[in-house]
Amino acid sequence: NMETSGNKLNNILRNTKSALFLQGEMAQLTYLSFEQNVEWINQLEEGATIPISYPLGYRADHTPIMSDPKNYSKEELTERYNFLGLNKLPIDSIFQLVTIMESLLNDILRTILIEYPNKIPSKKQVEVNCILLSSSIEEAKIFIVDNILNEIAYKSPRDYAIEFDKYTSVNLLENPVFHKYIELKATRDIHIHNAGKANEIYTTKAGVLSRVKSGEYLPVDIPYFLMSYEQCLQLNEILEVELDKIWPSENFRNRIATTNSSEKEVVIENLLEESTKPIKE
Repeated sequence: NMETSGNKLNNILRNTKSALFLQGEMAQLTYLSFEQNVEWINQLEEGATIPISYPLGYRADHTPIMSDPKNYSKEELTERYNFLGLNKLPIDSIFQLVTIMESLLNDILRTILIEYPNKIPSKKQVEVNCILLSSSIEEAKIFIVDNILNEIAYKSPRDYAIEFDKYTSVNLLENPVFHKYIELKATRDIHIHNAGKANEIYTTKAGVLSRVKSGEYLPVDIPYFLMSYEQCLQLNEILEVELDKIWPSENFRNRIATTNSSEKEVVIENLLEESTKPIKE
């Protein structure tokens, strides 16, 4: 039995949803570990110091080269954990969210272009070597598809959506949640390339959804991560429904028919009921 295009696409979406759930769960567990460490620190007597040593590298025999112990005060270590839990964790987590969603959109396009090579523009120019060095038509087709995907990857989010529509007939720009994803992706870029300080590139990409003005620090906290996490799940679900209209998925339709309850698990419930407060009581 050949797997249908609809089921192939739906499997990609299902795997992405699992990856998003896992990211949410890992964020929850990581935060709880910070919280428990701070609780332990708070139970130490006043004036206590906590010596901590960590690996600086590894020797040829795979034994760690340890640092000299650093003595932290209760206040210093609590401050570090506050930073880890309330700043570093959500920033690193949104990096993962965007990477997961970029891979999803890319995998959808690759699957469709390989399954339906007639969608490749007839005027598409390719290097002669790519054809001559390919051992089969299939290999040449994959090379051409990867070349197209590489070109699209460097486009702005809005131009990317236009290309996505061209090949999938799904207009992402019609969905408000995709515009929130554009802002999320622009936020990710600012924290990777500009130390978290917004610039004109950010305000242009994010448009009316810009959260700060150019030149201001762009905050990423736990509530922002939670909202972004939910938006990525929503975008995944929108794609699941829209792609099924064009490439019907028997697997997807069977799941819809057999359950009336939402399949989405709550993986970050109670992650941070007091998310705007520091960990320290």
